[in-house]
Amino acid sequence: MTGPDPREQFLEVLQRVWGYPAFRGEQAEIISTVAGGGDALVLMPTGGGKSLCYQVPALVREGTGVVVSPLIALMQDQVDALAALGVRAAFLNSTQDAEERRAVERAVRAGELDLLYLAPERLAVPGTAELLDSAPIALFAIDEAHCVAQWGHDFRPDYLGLSMLHERWPEVPRIALTATATAATRAEIVERLGLQDARQFVASFDRPNIAYRIEPKDQPLHQLLRLIREEHPGDAGIVYCLSRSSVERTAEALAAAGVDALPYHAGLDQATRRRNQARFLREDGVVIVATIAFGMGIDKPDVRFVAHLDLPKSVEGYYQETGRAGRDGLPATAWMAYGLADVVQQRRLIEQSEGTAAHRRNLTAHLDAMLALCETVECRRSRLLRYFGQSSVGEQGCGNCDTCLSPPEAWDGTVAAQKLLSTIVRLDRERDQRYGAGQHIDVLLGRETERVQRLGHDALATFGIGAELSELEWRGVVRQLLAQGVLAVRDEHGTLRLGDEAPAVLRGERPVMLRKDVARSARSRSAGRARPPADLAPQDAGLFEALRAWRAGVAREQNVPAYVVFADATLRGIAATRPATPDELAQISGIGAKKLETYGDAVLELVAASVTHS
Repeated sequence: MTGPDPREQFLEVLQRVWGYPAFRGEQAEIISTVAGGGDALVLMPTGGGKSLCYQVPALVREGTGVVVSPLIALMQDQVDALAALGVRAAFLNSTQDAEERRAVERAVRAGELDLLYLAPERLAVPGTAELLDSAPIALFAIDEAHCVAQWGHDFRPDYLGLSMLHERWPEVPRIALTATATAATRAEIVERLGLQDARQFVASFDRPNIAYRIEPKDQPLHQLLRLIREEHPGDAGIVYCLSRSSVERTAEALAAAGVDALPYHAGLDQATRRRNQARFLREDGVVIVATIAFGMGIDKPDVRFVAHLDLPKSVEGYYQETGRAGRDGLPATAWMAYGLADVVQQRRLIEQSEGTAAHRRNLTAHLDAMLALCETVECRRSRLLRYFGQSSVGEQGCGNCDTCLSPPEAWDGTVAAQKLLSTIVRLDRERDQRYGAGQHIDVLLGRETERVQRLGHDALATFGIGAELSELEWRGVVRQLLAQGVLAVRDEHGTLRLGDEAPAVLRGERPVMLRKDVARSARSRSAGRARPPADLAPQDAGLFEALRAWRAGVAREQNVPAYVVFADATLRGIAATRPATPDELAQISGIGAKKLETYGDAVLELVAASVTHS
C-alpha cells in the first residue's frame, strides 16, 4: 500500500499559505527534489517564482530553512511579506542591534523559525556556524547564485566561501538560484559551490509580457519623458544610468517635469538611499533613477517599465535589470536609448580596465553580445533566448518587440564603411593628431567648419563624398562599425582607429550589412507602445482604484510595501469577480488563509459598498 503523494502536501501548502491554485513550470519538481533531501541548481527568470522553490520545502521539512542572500537592504521587506502570510521568518544582518540579534538567535535555538535570512558575510562571523549547529536546518538556499561567478555580471567575493555549507552540513540539501546565467556561468556556480551532484532546472527565459524596445539616442531625456507621459503616466518604473552624476541629473529633470522621481546610487548617504527605496517599494507610481547598484532582489511586482539611458555592459545584466518589470505578469516595457557615445564609452572602459588580458577579452565578449542585441534586425526576444541557449520564438517573431512590430531595414553599408575608413586613414597620417567621429563626419559631409578649414581637411580626397547620408545616419554607421569590430577606440578621448576587420572591408573582401535606424516619428503607433494593459470593465475600474486606495492606507499603517498586502493582480481579480463571501474571496489567486483572516472582512465591505453604489 502506497503512502500519500507528497506533492499533494506541497500543493496544500501553496494554496493555504500563498493562495495560489497551482504550481508553475517546474516548481513542483524542484520542490519535490529539495524536500526529498536533494540538491538543486535553479535558473528561473525574475518573476518566475524562484522563492517558492525553497520556501515551500522549508515549511514541509523539519527545521529552519536558511536563505543566504546579498540583499541586506531588502531582508526586512522579505520577512514582512512572509509574516503577512503567517510564515515565521527573521533575518540576521549588520543593521540590527545586539538585542535584536539575540532575540533572533533565541528563536533559532527554540525551533521557532521557518526561514532565516543571512548575508553571506554573516556566515564568517564567529558564532554563526555554532548557532546553526544548535537547531535542525531544513535546507540552505543560496539566492542570486550568479554572484559566485568571478566573470559574471555581479561577482561578490563573499560568495566564494559558501562551499563551507556542504562541508560542515553535508546532509542538509542546498538549492542555488539565479535569474540569469549562461552555460559558462552555470558551470562556474556548480564548481565553486560543489553542486556537481545537484539536479539542474533551467526554466524558459522568455518573459512574453515584456515589450523590448531599443531606440537610437536622440535627446534621450526627451525620449524618456515621452515614454513615461505617453505610455506609463503614473506608473512605477526604474531608470538605469551609468554614472552617479547622470542619475542625479535625470532624477532632477524628471521631477521638474512633474514625474515623482527619486535618485538611488552608492554616493548617497545610507539614510537617503533607504528612504528613497522605501518610497519606491511602498508607494504607487514612484520612478527610481539608479545605477545598477539598485534592483537586485526587488520584489515589487507592479513595475511597469524599466528604462536604460546608458548601454548595459552585458546581456546578463540587461536581462536581469529589464526582468524587474512586470513581475505580476501584466504588460510592461523594457526600453533603452542607445547611441554612438555608449559604444565609445564602453570600449574605452574595457581598454582602461585593470586585470589580465583574459579578463578584458571576457568583458569584450560580453559587450559584443550586448551590441549584437542592440543592432539586430531580427526579433530581439529570439536573440535573447538564443544567448541563454534556449529555442527562439520562431520565424514569425514574438510580436511584442520593436523589431517585430516595426521591422528595420538592413542595407549594404560596404561603400559607406569604405568611405569612412578611408577618411580615418587620411586623418591618421597627420602627426600627433587624432580625431573623434564628429570631425570624420564633418569631412564626409563636406562641411566647411572653422576647424575643417584651419586643419586643411577640406582638401582631402574624401571631403564631401558622404553627402548621401545625414549626420544622424553617419553616426549610426560609426556606431555599428564599432559594434562589428571594423572600428576601434584609440584612447580615453574616444578618438577612432581602424579595427581588426577594417583591412578586409577596405579591400572589398568583407561586406558590411547595416541596420537602418527607424525614426520614432515614422513608427506606427502600435510599434511605439507596449501591449495595452489588461483593462477592467469601467464599472470594475472604480472598485480596483478603491481597493488600491484601501491597500495604500493599510500598507502605511503597517509600514510595509503595498504589494505585501495584496498585489495588483489580486486586486484586479477581486474587482473583476466581486466576491460576496469569504469562500468566494478565497478562490482568488494570491489570497491564502492568513490574508483572508486579516483582510477578508474589509475587502468584502469594499466590494459590497461598490455594488450598492453601482
